[in-house]
Amino acid sequence: MSPAVVPPVGARIRQARLERGTSLRALAREIGVSASLVSQIETGKSQPSVSTLYAITTTLGISVESLFDAREEAASIPPTAVRPAAPSAALRPATRPAALRPATPPTALRPAVPPAALRPAVPPAASPATVPLALAALAAEPGRRIGPLVAAGGRERLELDSGVVWERLGRVPDAETDFLLVTYRPGGSSSGSGALMRHPGTEYGYLTSGELVLTLAFEEYTLRPGDSVCFESTTPHRYRNDGEVPAVGVWFVSGDVQ
Repeated sequence: MSPAVVPPVGARIRQARLERGTSLRALAREIGVSASLVSQIETGKSQPSVSTLYAITTTLGISVESLFDAREEAASIPPTAVRPAAPSAALRPATRPAALRPATPPTALRPAVPPAALRPAVPPAASPATVPLALAALAAEPGRRIGPLVAAGGRERLELDSGVVWERLGRVPDAETDFLLVTYRPGGSSSGSGALMRHPGTEYGYLTSGELVLTLAFEEYTLRPGDSVCFESTTPHRYRNDGEVPAVGVWFVSGDVQ
């Protein structure tokens, strides 16, 4: 199974920016990048780095978690909006004259209808046309749960700039936690420019394979398989993979919902 499809985050970022009433140039100025880069991110022509993504979400007051849910907005169309329109009078089949209609058999020849008490109970069947709409409405619920079991092939996945991939491992409604499988490809970094990032929350990480270098304030740490880290995410930090194999680990960022 291929990972669940998650669209470019640009559409969600643009929506949040417009809802906040912030211009593209103002957002770019606040996070310290060019307006051209923000435009390319919003149109899907470029993916943000981890540091840029956190800067954008912090400035716009949205959670990183919400970026995974961008695809659900398309599923929130009310059922009435997708019902086929009734054909116009000109396209309706003509009513046949009475003389051409098949004769109704006399009452004596009609099969007897058993009383309601004798009819077998038939459970109501869901119309095939309404099932996808019901599922779409369920998926569009902002409090929907991811799990309790998330299969390895069904994880929602975000490809970011600078060789970083996030895969969502689960979500419990109203829990302010990002639960992610994080991959830094060889040469990958949380910041393409080398700048340190800061964002709300507390960060916990456990490396399962490869090596990852963490710059935390004025210190530098090398994580190897089995090593773990934890720190306040407001501390300037950056990750990079200087090795020749992917660095993979499980990360939690708690309390980052704005």
